[in-house]
Amino acid sequence: MIIALVVLLVLCPCLGLAGWAVWEAADIGDAARTPSTSAPVAPRALPREVPRSAAPTPDEEFATGDCLVNEGTEDEAELRKVPCGPNTYQVLLRIPATTDGDRCESLAPQATANYVHDNSIDLLDYVLCLKER
Repeated sequence: MIIALVVLLVLCPCLGLAGWAVWEAADIGDAARTPSTSAPVAPRALPREVPRSAAPTPDEEFATGDCLVNEGTEDEAELRKVPCGPNTYQVLLRIPATTDGDRCESLAPQATANYVHDNSIDLLDYVLCLKER
């Protein structure tokens, strides 16, 4: 009885996290299949990969379509959501559970920059593929 309880307590959170990861991965598939309505832009080098130690505050989640500005530096980014306009970055794609910023080149080729969020829990890592407006 005790062993069953321990197994149940261990599996429930793991299954919940796995379900969340699958759900987030499905969002990537939808975004990758969505055709671009604008003319393709030749991707340039992604010069603004933000160091993994710089991260937004926990209450500031960024999603596809959000616009943001970096109020910090390239080395110490401080991202903030703003209305979309000139001199902002629009989030083209949010890739969960990874710190590989190079994935933007294949999944969002129109991206001109990326932001890498590295959490101590790998499942909470993510990359934002950004396009400068």
